[in-house]
Amino acid sequence: MTLPSWMSSFVEAIYFIAAVLFIWGLKRMSSPRTARNGIVWAGVGMAAAIIATFFVPGMHNLDWMIGAIVVGVGLSWWVGRRVPMTAMPQMVALFNGMGGGAAAAIGAVELVKFNAALMLVPNTYPIQPEAWAQKAASLPALTPVELVLAYVGALIGAVSFTGSLIAFAKLQGWMDRRFVFPLQRWVNLAIFVAAVVCGIVALLAGIDGHAFAWGWLVAFFALALLFGIAMTLPIGGADMPVVISMYNAFTGLAVAFEGFVLQNEAMIIAGMVVGAAGTLLTQLMAKAMNRSLGNVLFSNFGSGGGAAQQEIAGALKPIDANDAAVMMAYAERVAIVPGYGMAVAQAQHKIWEFAKLLIARGVKVKFAIHPVAGRMPGHMNVLLAEAGVPYDLIEDMDDINPEFPNIDVALVIGANDVVNPVARTDKNSPIYGMPILDVAKAKNVIVIKRGRGKGFAGIENALFYADNTRMLYGDGQAAAGELVAGLKSLDG
Repeated sequence: MTLPSWMSSFVEAIYFIAAVLFIWGLKRMSSPRTARNGIVWAGVGMAAAIIATFFVPGMHNLDWMIGAIVVGVGLSWWVGRRVPMTAMPQMVALFNGMGGGAAAAIGAVELVKFNAALMLVPNTYPIQPEAWAQKAASLPALTPVELVLAYVGALIGAVSFTGSLIAFAKLQGWMDRRFVFPLQRWVNLAIFVAAVVCGIVALLAGIDGHAFAWGWLVAFFALALLFGIAMTLPIGGADMPVVISMYNAFTGLAVAFEGFVLQNEAMIIAGMVVGAAGTLLTQLMAKAMNRSLGNVLFSNFGSGGGAAQQEIAGALKPIDANDAAVMMAYAERVAIVPGYGMAVAQAQHKIWEFAKLLIARGVKVKFAIHPVAGRMPGHMNVLLAEAGVPYDLIEDMDDINPEFPNIDVALVIGANDVVNPVARTDKNSPIYGMPILDVAKAKNVIVIKRGRGKGFAGIENALFYADNTRMLYGDGQAAAGELVAGLKSLDG
């Protein structure tokens, strides 16, 4: 298909508009009130960029492109409709891994084509040199800078791909939360160094203009994929929000680098935006976990010290739903602290119904959200928004913590590690130093919990044994329903 000469300028203009829509959508996503609208604008930008790509001069394999788009849109629509909010973190990890894998695949294709071009240099073979030269001219002639970016993007994308898949498997419950062995950090370092060395050998051969052995390229990708697995295996569940945002940044950077290789402005801008946003989010999540970025990248996430943790004194003290409802009905101030258990039980609607009954009785109710509550950043905010909780009733950790000493009752549903006071008191605890919600400082605490299991970090919660804490055992949604019934019974 012959396209007019002005088509390149038209495509670049569409890419520019798409980039503006990406940035505008991201800005709108920064607030819960406008996030839905931001997603729509960003989606329009992505659709425009995809359509414009079909008009890039010299574009071929259009049938494969259309087929891939149809399959991808169909699968994502089906998955998006079927996946519950409880499984949203692992879906995000999986889709993010697909983005990293796509970037790595682009790098692999470009490097293979480049290698093929080197092998088809004119006069390399004595037979039909004109035919060889014509075929070589149709293959990419990457500059040294583009060649370097192709390798770096492929490395980062491969690591993000397999690392995200392991994160998905952990969140889905298909793998143990942590897998450690002696000298694990040194083994991981050796894998990474070996991948870089293989890449450098192949890179230098390409820059020199000589065909390199295919084995170096295969080894490079194999080791990069293996490093993503090895780096994620020791990660503890409490650090999973940090990991998800980190791999999101990796994917964005990989896409941007490969965009430079393909000279595709939309990929460059979209990748840079995603990479920058993911990096900032990673820093925020690391701060919320009281970890430096270097510690996040190079340490065994969630690993504790070698000494034994402190023994927890006290006993678990149960309470029934009616007594808990009465306690909160006659309180002046109540703070509700949701966690992943609320998501599992799909109890957010019942909890909001209970909160509205309290508010109708004149009780001041607030929802307290830890930055890493749930299995991904913003998980609890999305659940509460889904239930219709007004944004002005939702307080972040830094804002609500000074108020806990004046809270009459703190109702904890499904939260565990983010309210565990050992994070402040036990230096041998895996979560020591992690900022937490100061629920223990409330005058009374009621914890809705299915059983006596531990949190995602795998440690006992000292809050449950505190003198001011009572345990309301049962499924989150059922317990919330009993609280609602208990309040209504007070009104006759």
